[in-house]
Amino acid sequence: MRVSDEHEKLTWSGFGDAIDGLARQVVASGFEPDLILSVARGGLALGMGLGYALDVKNLSAVNVEFYTGVDTRLPVPIMLPPTPDVVALDGLRILIADDIADTGLTLQHVQEFCADHVAEARIATVYEKARSVVKPDYCWKQTDAWIDFPWSSREPLVSRAR
Repeated sequence: MRVSDEHEKLTWSGFGDAIDGLARQVVASGFEPDLILSVARGGLALGMGLGYALDVKNLSAVNVEFYTGVDTRLPVPIMLPPTPDVVALDGLRILIADDIADTGLTLQHVQEFCADHVAEARIATVYEKARSVVKPDYCWKQTDAWIDFPWSSREPLVSRAR
């Protein structure tokens, strides 16, 4: 069951505002990431946008499967291959980028993946829900509404067998 039946629609223009707002928060905090680690799929565009805004060219991604449909999930998040080589993360300051901290379990999974390797990891999300077990270091907006993101608000053109 959703926390709220209310929907919030994020437009592409609003997403640009979110990138700018998040980048300004990172700069104001003094954090200078060596690498931006995007959580696929929702965090990919955010990671790219933050990479440009923060002048970070070292971008990487992890693909974590958790959501299987609208507000339906697997029992636990699963990291899908290929995964970044954790040795390549050694000693880096990383910024983990994702679209939302909903339950926070995906972000927690990524934090645990990085924990023993990076010098410091911080999290930036466009949205944060009150129920999230992980509180992002940088968040553009807090809400308990279901978010209609511009990249996932339309039905796919094809349906692939899983």
